[in-house]
Amino acid sequence: MDSAGLIDLQVNGYAGVDFNDAGLTADALDHALAAMLRAGVTACLPTIITASEADLAARLAALDAAVARSRLGPLMVPGFHLEGPFLNPSTGTRGCHPARCMVPPDPALLARLCAGLRRPILLLTLAPELPGAATLIRAARAAGMLVAIGHAAPTAAEIAAAAVAGATVSTHLGNGLPALLPKLDNPLMAQLADDRLAACFVADGIHLPPFALKAMLRAKGVVRSVLVTDAVAGADAPPGDYRFAGVAIRRGEDGSVRLPEAGTLAGAALRLDQAVRNVVGWDFADAGQAIAMASANPAALLAGLGVSVPGTAPGGTAVAWSADLHVRRVRLGDTDTWSDRHDEP
Repeated sequence: MDSAGLIDLQVNGYAGVDFNDAGLTADALDHALAAMLRAGVTACLPTIITASEADLAARLAALDAAVARSRLGPLMVPGFHLEGPFLNPSTGTRGCHPARCMVPPDPALLARLCAGLRRPILLLTLAPELPGAATLIRAARAAGMLVAIGHAAPTAAEIAAAAVAGATVSTHLGNGLPALLPKLDNPLMAQLADDRLAACFVADGIHLPPFALKAMLRAKGVVRSVLVTDAVAGADAPPGDYRFAGVAIRRGEDGSVRLPEAGTLAGAALRLDQAVRNVVGWDFADAGQAIAMASANPAALLAGLGVSVPGTAPGGTAVAWSADLHVRRVRLGDTDTWSDRHDEP
């Protein structure tokens, strides 16, 4: 079967390359994007996580320059995802993000980080329970961004207020939450129940047990569900040690990526085509539905901003899938060059 290209709204790095490296080069970015392309991904939002303002500015500038100078960046990267620094620093919610760098919602800081970028920030993840969150959500929306809830522990009322202000997405729903939650009145249930919010899921079997993902997909529905990778440098790369936003991470033999000492999850080693196969293999969706969650659904979110990505128009991009949902060929743009993938695991 053929489909539009896959779109990854949350990818921190790939194939040994860390997108949060202030020394990121165009060649390194092309290496990562080429690997993603072989997995059927034709568009993505490279994701920058919480850091000091100076580090965020340096990392965004390096990423922006690498995109502009690369071969694939102008085709595959319509903009960026800023995950933080406006997150909840509590244990559980912060994940692997540095709590010391988290700050209250600040539209002026966001504007400073956007200034001078050739590619825009298209997705902002924040904690809506923080004072001033609604103001920042409205400012981000006015600046042409999607706003997502993540690394947060909001009440149902705070989630509703965020949706009223303009939030439309949940980042890696089920993760970035306190380990212990009230049985029913909790931020997970409230986000699942709010039809104004699409939900992004990391379908690697590690971030979410498959049975939990099954329940969440049923609650949110296919049309409001988006598959993402939350990938880091260890994705599509051998087990071993890598760097992520200035810290050491380790990809284990089981496919998990963690901080070596704390054991905290630090992104994923997931490929988006594998996420599609997982959802189908677990019998949570058919092939068309799973592919839509990784292509048409994220494309629709970006289209709401007026952003068009390859694959949303006839003849723009095509992915050819085998019967067992392995990517066999990918065409990007209007070229006639097809890439065959020969390195399936």
